[in-house]
Amino acid sequence: MAKGREPFTSEDHLRRVRQICFALPGTTEKLSHGEPTFFAAKKVFAMFANNHHHDGHIAVWLPAPPGVQALLVDTAPQTFFRPPYVGVNGWIGIELATISNEDLAAHILTAWKLIAPRKLQAQNAEERT
Repeated sequence: MAKGREPFTSEDHLRRVRQICFALPGTTEKLSHGEPTFFAAKKVFAMFANNHHHDGHIAVWLPAPPGVQALLVDTAPQTFFRPPYVGVNGWIGIELATISNEDLAAHILTAWKLIAPRKLQAQNAEERT
């Protein structure tokens, strides 16, 4: 954090997540369980969590490939955690204050690719070439 700069607020972190999610084709947002949730073709690929049940995390919850959750939580527990409800399905929680925009974008893209239908993925590939 730059000297004299206030820490990021939960709104700042939500803006980061929105910017990354909306760069992906077919993304929509609506409230689910009281939090902003991001969908690709009606399937959830990212959930913002603002101190969910007073857990102290300003985070995003994402699906992850098999085995990735344990690896990340074991190697970087200050950034990654097993979120409630969806953690049993291999999702990861990412503490937003401890991750760069580039790394966050990579994790969100991976989550989106796990969820988005092939048609949207093809559209994303075309837009990036």
